[in-house]
Amino acid sequence: MTMYADESMDPGGTNPKNSSPFHPSFLQSRFWADFKAGQGWESLWIETPLACGGGLSVLVRRVRGFPLAYAPFPPLPEAAPEGSARALAGIAGAVSKALPRGALFIRFDLPQEFDSLESCGAWRGELLRAGRALGLRGADTTVQAPDTVVLDLTLSEEGLLAQMKGKWRYNIRLAEKRGVTVRQGDAGDLGVFYGLYGLTARRDGIGIHAPGYYESLFKTAERRGSGEGPDVRLYLASHGGEVLAGIITLFFHGQGVYLYGASSNSKRNLMAPYLLQWRALRDARAAGCTAYDLYGIPPTEDEGHPMHGLYLFKTGFGGRIIHRPGCVDVPLSPLYPAFVLAERARSFYYKRFRKIFRP
Repeated sequence: MTMYADESMDPGGTNPKNSSPFHPSFLQSRFWADFKAGQGWESLWIETPLACGGGLSVLVRRVRGFPLAYAPFPPLPEAAPEGSARALAGIAGAVSKALPRGALFIRFDLPQEFDSLESCGAWRGELLRAGRALGLRGADTTVQAPDTVVLDLTLSEEGLLAQMKGKWRYNIRLAEKRGVTVRQGDAGDLGVFYGLYGLTARRDGIGIHAPGYYESLFKTAERRGSGEGPDVRLYLASHGGEVLAGIITLFFHGQGVYLYGASSNSKRNLMAPYLLQWRALRDARAAGCTAYDLYGIPPTEDEGHPMHGLYLFKTGFGGRIIHRPGCVDVPLSPLYPAFVLAERARSFYYKRFRKIFRP
């Protein structure tokens, strides 16, 4: 979560509500830039006084030879939509000078946080209206999940349990009572985790990376060291010698983040995923984190949403549901409209067509 120069709170208006301590996003860290560089991205660090901290991590990737630039969660100095639009345009001007020739656009994933979808949508609308003359365009595609739930780890363990739904507390106790154990694994256990992750992907119809992606995540964190990189952890829950579930978390600058989770089809009545999250929450708190981001939920409690179960699972731990405005683009090439059409077609194919005709 991020603080800005303007911390005004207006529940009925369009200013973000920011009452949390400063948490620079791991997506703007040198660690994440190094990690993505190993996945085919080019990493740039742009010095610009328009971003809080004076610099910005920008990732560049080529699609059919054309460079595309992506800046996740830029630490903007302004909260108001007009000020944010001017800041983004100014940052885009500085970034464009450092990009390879022929870049199509710069995509910004916006970090502002809102407690309601309505105020989030209104703020985004005002940003785009104010930014149109400055070159900003709304992106149809999101990169980071715009909706999530964040737990306050300044609470005591009793306080964390108290804010959970009663069934969640019961499931944690049940897992413990029935002999589920949780241990912190290491990179050598990633094969076990990936086997569960593949099973989860087939069961839930989600896409995952190749095994090397997750191995690189741990290797990059280890290479950066505890002084510069985050604390990336793998937790595995077992019963009777059988691994039932696993999660990968990241602790960075006071914030814990739940990145990836997997579970078996076996012994699901033992509620291992609940005990896994409880262990991660306590460890994040012990490591000095003041917030824990469950990192991605559907925007509303819609029973028809394919990820409705995920919404129920994550929000059942309590915490604050937040909404972000998603992505905006700054076009740099006359070919940008053609790319947008191709991106829409690709999104339709993967999100609609393949699901309709999936066996």
